[in-house]
Amino acid sequence: MPSSSAQQPTHDGPLPSFYSPRSTPADAAAEQPDDAARHDAQAAPEHVEELSLSQQPGTPGELSQQPPPSLVSPAFTPPATPGTQTPTSRGPRGVPVDSSIPSGGCGSKKPKLLETLPEVQCVVRARIPTVAGTEMFLHLYTNNVDKKEHLAIVFGNNIRSKSLDAPQEGETEMDRMVRGAYTGRLFPGRTTSGMNNHGEGQNTAPVDPPLVRIHSECYTGETAWSARCDCGEQLDEAARLMSLPGNTSGGIIIYLRQEGRGIGLGEKLKAYNLQDLGSDTVEANLLLRHPADARSYGLATAMLLDLGQDSIRLLTNNPDKIRAVEGPNREIVVKERVAMVPLSWKGRGGFRSQEVEGYLKTKIEKMGHMLDMGGLPH
Repeated sequence: MPSSSAQQPTHDGPLPSFYSPRSTPADAAAEQPDDAARHDAQAAPEHVEELSLSQQPGTPGELSQQPPPSLVSPAFTPPATPGTQTPTSRGPRGVPVDSSIPSGGCGSKKPKLLETLPEVQCVVRARIPTVAGTEMFLHLYTNNVDKKEHLAIVFGNNIRSKSLDAPQEGETEMDRMVRGAYTGRLFPGRTTSGMNNHGEGQNTAPVDPPLVRIHSECYTGETAWSARCDCGEQLDEAARLMSLPGNTSGGIIIYLRQEGRGIGLGEKLKAYNLQDLGSDTVEANLLLRHPADARSYGLATAMLLDLGQDSIRLLTNNPDKIRAVEGPNREIVVKERVAMVPLSWKGRGGFRSQEVEGYLKTKIEKMGHMLDMGGLPH
């Protein structure tokens, strides 16, 4: 295992030809004089859709850049979760979206939605202190549609599970504390959960919608240090953004157990072999007689509702995911889409490889993903 001193690519080099124009970081924009900020806002594109691939800088030859000596970096490896980047006071910027109108920035596809949402139950919750010094609460969910245990990683003390907090017949106060149905913090000698007879505590919900990431399991990218995708880096970066001091509304990572965009690990490894034989990630799935993306998000919607959320800011590069997460009757409303830009392309560490840039290129050209907002107003 490489040490934590592995060199990181921190220079602002040329971007791949399919990448959106580099935009000013939110913190830097906040430090500009008012006149300059107004000028930037006027010069910004009016619509995300205007960022066509033909406008991107660079040449196709840039995609052949050799990967760094080590593809395993402190910013990428699982032990570094939720990221080792220094937090700033400002959170990520988002673009307002509205799936109720065609021009709402929510993609062109109409996802297949379940008529009714699955039933979910949070069975246990525990506090997790992280190596980055922040804390999160890990919620484990069961459901009535599969035999998998899905997870919700919650940042902030004001986001609670209704099913977990609901009293159970015959349980003691110790039972409630052991399964995580308590307020505040546990400590040696504590004897009560802090919940009333209706399972309600003292916490109040935040005013602003929380930042939410719907993340699908990726063993190769999160555990085996694969440079074929950016899933591990995205998981780390989502947690880092939700840990920022300025993010007072909290954050939720819904971790769904749908490996390989829903086709499973075995089929995913077959797809990798097809990619080595010349196919891209979409073509490989189709050759194996699978959809390009077989995932569904009804469980994520049900879990978010159990966590008391009916309005969120969604951290995603896929506009088509917005309507899928909102549910069959828009039980949840996505107010903003926040882009997930690769760290290496922002000059903030991360990793680069020929495989991952080809992977991202395919997601943009064939799956409609968008990697930046190109300077749109915050």
